[in-house]
Amino acid sequence: MEGLLVKFPSLLCSLVFLSLLACSSSLKYEKSGELKKIDEFDKAVEIIKPGQTGTTSPSPVPTEIPAATAPTPTAAPEVKEEKKPAKKTAAKVKPAAKKTEKKKEEAKVETPKVPERRQPDIEDTTGFGISRRPLADPFRVGEEVLHDVHYFKVSAGTLKFKVEDFAQVNGRKSYTFAIEIATSSLFSSFYSVEDRAETFVDFEDLVPRVYQLHVKETNQLREAKMLFDVEKNTATFWEKKVTKDDGEEEKKQHWEILPYSQNVYSIIYYMRNFAWETGKEYSFRVANDNENLVFSGKALRREVLQTKLGPMKAIVVQPNIVLKGKFKPIGDNFIWLSDDDRKYILRIESKIKIGTLISEVVSIKPGKP
Repeated sequence: MEGLLVKFPSLLCSLVFLSLLACSSSLKYEKSGELKKIDEFDKAVEIIKPGQTGTTSPSPVPTEIPAATAPTPTAAPEVKEEKKPAKKTAAKVKPAAKKTEKKKEEAKVETPKVPERRQPDIEDTTGFGISRRPLADPFRVGEEVLHDVHYFKVSAGTLKFKVEDFAQVNGRKSYTFAIEIATSSLFSSFYSVEDRAETFVDFEDLVPRVYQLHVKETNQLREAKMLFDVEKNTATFWEKKVTKDDGEEEKKQHWEILPYSQNVYSIIYYMRNFAWETGKEYSFRVANDNENLVFSGKALRREVLQTKLGPMKAIVVQPNIVLKGKFKPIGDNFIWLSDDDRKYILRIESKIKIGTLISEVVSIKPGKP
């Protein structure tokens, strides 16, 4: 899955089709439980989900950062009464008032300045406040968008985009975004795919800290995990897999990343935060496979998309990537987003050598309000 995703998440649906071209013999592996054990990752990451023994629900985090307020000025010093003419007493009070006014002016100068632009500069700011969070959160816990993936009108499997319960990742409140792919019963009889990727995105800065990939297919089992260290701006990737042809394999990568980078699984969610004005191009950073990329997507047009749920207003987006400063078109791939405040993924279209692979929505659960 990940080899396809490095180009762009619209190729998620290609996994099902490509899997059908493989041999159908089944893979048996007695030590499948050991694939999930990656000691370095487990020591560096603590993930607590609601419902786990001894855990509590994540504490709420404000959706907006309050405006900075000036410190309360120090009160004027108390003036002691003395048996002196009233004129002299009044003369002592006046300097105290001036001192208080001076402190007020100093307090105003010391007030921290609010950043004028959301970082990084390549990201569009429309629809965002002074923080990195959007003014209207498009995500709801319990959301599930189900797609049917088909080729030449033959259903090959399903693709799910899910927003699960908030989790605590190393003590920080995080979204839990999940993508699941499974072959249909017809195709599973000769090649089975049951894959899941979950990425944990920080609630405050919308940067993914962790993802976990679970691959269970006819000819391979694979576990992959990635950690973004946002303080050091580094990424570490671990992978364990076993295949029928090559047996057991392990892999580790470690490289420097740019601030505010997304991973290959968070892209499809992160793009939903933007306004997608027709004719406008949107960009953000992505880190994967020892490389730092830039996602680039252009909103081509708005149209009414005919779906199994009825006609739906949609925005058509064409994605591309920039690698090492060079624009890299990735062919005729398109994504339809719902033209509302939720920006659901309604349709994904990928033209291949013969025909077009299509993933389109068949049901939507909006999640909790």
